[in-house]
Amino acid sequence: MSYIGPTPEQIASCDREPIHIPGAIQPHGVLLVLDRDTLEIRHAAGDVAGLLGVAAWIGFSAGAVLGDEIARRIATVTASGTGGGFVGNLRVADHAFDVSATFQADRVLVEIEPGLDQALTGAQILAQLEGAAAAFERCPGLKTLYDRAATEFRRLTGYDRVMIYRFGEDDAGEVVAESRASHVQAFLNHRFPASDIPKQARALYVRNLVRAIPDSGYVPAPLLPPAEADLDMSDCALRSVSPVHLQYLRNMGVTASASVSIVKDGRLWGLVACHHETPRGLPYDIRAACRALAGGLARQIKAKEEAETYHERMRLRSLGDDVIHALTRADNGDLALEEHLRDLMRLADADGVAVFRDDRIEVAGKLPAHLALSMLRDWLVDTAGDSVAATDQAPADIPDAAPFRALASGLMGVVVERSPLLAVLWTRAEQVETVRWAGEPVKATTADGVLTPRASFDAWTQTVRGRSRPWSTAQTNAAHRLRDDLIDLRRARRTAELNASLHATLQDKDELLRQKDFLLREVNHRVQNSLALAASFLTIQMKSIDDPVARGPLEEASRRLTAVGLVHRRLYRGDQLETVALDRYLVELAEEMVGTLDADWARHLRVDAAPVTVPTDKAVIIGLVVTELFINAVKYAYGGRPGRLDIGLIEDGERLLLTVADQGGGKQGPRVGFGSKMMDALVRQMGGQLSYYDNAPGVRVELSVGRF
Repeated sequence: MSYIGPTPEQIASCDREPIHIPGAIQPHGVLLVLDRDTLEIRHAAGDVAGLLGVAAWIGFSAGAVLGDEIARRIATVTASGTGGGFVGNLRVADHAFDVSATFQADRVLVEIEPGLDQALTGAQILAQLEGAAAAFERCPGLKTLYDRAATEFRRLTGYDRVMIYRFGEDDAGEVVAESRASHVQAFLNHRFPASDIPKQARALYVRNLVRAIPDSGYVPAPLLPPAEADLDMSDCALRSVSPVHLQYLRNMGVTASASVSIVKDGRLWGLVACHHETPRGLPYDIRAACRALAGGLARQIKAKEEAETYHERMRLRSLGDDVIHALTRADNGDLALEEHLRDLMRLADADGVAVFRDDRIEVAGKLPAHLALSMLRDWLVDTAGDSVAATDQAPADIPDAAPFRALASGLMGVVVERSPLLAVLWTRAEQVETVRWAGEPVKATTADGVLTPRASFDAWTQTVRGRSRPWSTAQTNAAHRLRDDLIDLRRARRTAELNASLHATLQDKDELLRQKDFLLREVNHRVQNSLALAASFLTIQMKSIDDPVARGPLEEASRRLTAVGLVHRRLYRGDQLETVALDRYLVELAEEMVGTLDADWARHLRVDAAPVTVPTDKAVIIGLVVTELFINAVKYAYGGRPGRLDIGLIEDGERLLLTVADQGGGKQGPRVGFGSKMMDALVRQMGGQLSYYDNAPGVRVELSVGRF
């Protein structure tokens, strides 16, 4: 036989081997296939006559072969809809057998296999499981847990060698713990290639948690008569295994074996692999205990992995917080990042770190030359996106990285911002690893292309280069968190800079407003002086004219100047330049106008105004209109003599309604003098409407105008 490596097609063919439908069983037990409705035996495999002591069985009922009590229990299990399980114990000629049943479609599969001569009580099994579970919980870490698990499973099963076998990301297995008799070969820390366990076998390990082979030299017992359709034996403990696997065991010097699946979060984490040099069975009771113990082990593995991850995450979070707090206290924020390169190295347990800021590179630790770092910067920018870019085999993932694998076989980095660029890259040196395989990790092939299992399991070493220590999940999470914190810090710095700029702009604006206010008040002062001068001139003129008719226009002009002057005083006396309290303005306007007339007018004038605020420009126009209406009432309603005059103001939705009403003998309707024409123009300017009504007696004038 010549030994050459298998082709991918041959390995794929091995993965397609239909190991779930072997058509035969291991001959230490018996398989009966029953009709689900009648429990009549349709097929059988194994030494039925020798083990059960019956001469005929095909076509017979389960009760006739196994007894009515067992048949009744089979019917109960079948009717339960749980998929099957343990039926009971059967004794034939002083031999103990375990009976279990599963069902599929219209068939019931009954397995009869040798049991313990002295059955364990539930209390005995429970006590052993509780002791093992307590020992698992006391283990301080994963390594001691693996060691304890190997010890407890060997105590439970009695095999010569028990290994805790963990699968890696590449599906290769590694023996992480071992308990063995002194005379058997040790496999601790050895690895087994993924091809040792085909894909379909891994799937069955998740479905059927315990598999036992009492004697690897057995001759399969076929199912008779052959089934018309292949019988799926995935859930059968007696299912015959692949001939390649049997040869594999024999090449290892293993006669009996058992495998207990360690399933964590629904995935096959590893196996408890049991080997014995002589034939050894694994009765149903022990298999059930193994299933329970493996479940407890999986939970403890998960708990301790999560605890270790949590402690590592908290340690790295503390380191990351220290860096961010230092940057927060710095005057220049994230611009001080380059001052904390050693802290960044500790955060990722890295051998080197580089910070890329625009075209500058700041480094610490052991790193490739700047030219290589520039290439790695481009790789990081192209790869990272919004997450973390990480690899522990840079030469394989980045062909151009091979020349500097000694310094940077491991890479992890984040891009904080692309324009302007800010990125952080951590590196790890190459870790040359010598892997100890249990035999050379390739399957042999015969000259005619048939795959055969490895013939030697002597330690075979392989030197692995171009890889670094792997980055842990806690470390990649810490890098991602640092990126997020740096983004927040940069935003905070830019916000602070923007606020400072805005504050300076507001100060400049306040200064401009102060200057504007000064100029406006100066203008107002000059306007007031001019109005006062004009009013004084009119007063002098009125005193020099005795003719009432000639003095009338001067009096009207004086009152108009009074209204305009009052608006200016109200405008520049308050804090609000844009608006005026119209109710207060009307009261003050009335008082000013009365001051230019006979003192008796004060008893006859009433102002009833709702509190309303209007824009200043509108208040000026309303003041001029009210002044005109007041002058008209004095002139036409009372002929200059004091009389009743009411000024009112109310809100009507979005409009204001202002009224000026007298009780004299004035003319009804609008007038045509200069003052009336000016008043009409002002009303149109505001978009308002002026209406005249009979006040019986007198005239009531209503001004309707929008508030804004």
